[in-house]
Formats: sequence, structure tokens, C-alpha cells
Amino acid sequence: MSNTGAFVVIGAGPGLGAAAARRFGRAGHAVGLVARDADRLAAMAADLTSDGITTSAESADITDPRALEASLGALREQLGPIQVALFSPRPSLSWIKPVLDTEPSDLANALSLNVVAAAAAVRTVLPDLRNQPNSTLLFTTGGAAVEPHRDRAVSAIAYAAESAYVRMLHDALAPQGIHAAQITIVGPLGPGALHEPDTVAQHLWCMHTDRGQPLTVLR
Repeated sequence: MSNTGAFVVIGAGPGLGAAAARRFGRAGHAVGLVARDADRLAAMAADLTSDGITTSAESADITDPRALEASLGALREQLGPIQVALFSPRPSLSWIKPVLDTEPSDLANALSLNVVAAAAAVRTVLPDLRNQPNSTLLFTTGGAAVEPHRDRAVSAIAYAAESAYVRMLHDALAPQGIHAAQITIVGPLGPGALHEPDTVAQHLWCMHTDRGQPLTVLR
């Protein structure tokens, strides 16, 4: 097991989540993956393991705080103390609708994913982070966080709330030596798109190592 603390991805997917896991894994971090789809997680873990990265995966609905806490606890048992956590769930495409068509349930579901689950993750990993040098909490949001649009109301509202939470985390945790930071990706993300997953993963790595501002915006 590496002497470097574990890196966990909460809301891990085959795009940015996998790229970030590979980048941190190359630097010596054992990698933990949490998401709902067990089959996709298993495929991601197999790919990372084949690259020589110590990897474990736990399937969980991250909007269920108890399930999320249990999955992170299992990863900690398998990989050791957590040093870096990336919170990067993918929102439901069904939430993309105009503000006047947005239902209260749409907002409740989005806030459950982007804010409530984020708070549950932070509370779970914080004890480890307080005992690890240079520990970091990383968050990703889409461009609606900085460019709200009336036709994508749910993401704009949820990301605004998540952004406020991250900024307050940064201010509260910086004196304890824990860096909390957010990267906002404006425009399409994916292989061949405006933002390549590997490039964004490198930005996340620099945010962890440079420990600068609480917000990076990629345009």
C-alpha cells in the first residue's frame, strides 16, 4: 500500500472520474470509487488495476447518507486513511428544463445530489483529512454555476448552492490545513470535446498540490 493517503471519487464515472483516478493513482495514491452502477464501477476498477493502481470500488446511492457513509468506510478499511476526496456526481439529464417548467421535486432532487450528498461526504471523510498532511476536498460543477441560464434552471440553482457550500468549507477548513476547492467546467466535457477529461484531471491535481484559490473556472 502506498504511503500516500487514499484518493476517493464520489460519483465516479468513466469520463472525468476515471481520468482523475488515473492521475492521482499515478502519483502513488490508492484509489477508491463510489457510484450507483456496480457494473460500471467494476469495469473502471479493472482498468485502473491493470495500470498498476491499487483500486477498490463500492456501489452506493450517494443521495442516501447512510449508504454513502458505509461505502466510504468500506473503502477506508480497504485502502487506508483518505487524504483527498473528489465529489463529482453527474446530474440527471431530466433536470434540464426551463425555469418556468421546473418542479419543486426537480429542485429537491438536485439539491439532494449536489448539496446534501456533498455535506454527507464531507462529514464522513473529515476525520481522516484532519489527520493527513496536505489533505484536500475537491468539487466539480458545470458552467451553470457561473453562467446561469433560464433553460437550465435546476443545475444553475443546485450548482450555486454547492458553490456557496464549497466557499464556506474553504474558509472554515483552511486554518486546519485542509484545502477545499471547486473546478467549474464551462462547455462540453469528454474525449474530443472542448474539455478533455485528462486535462481537467491535471487541473484537479494542481489544485491539490498548489493549494491556491477556492475556485478554478475552465472556459
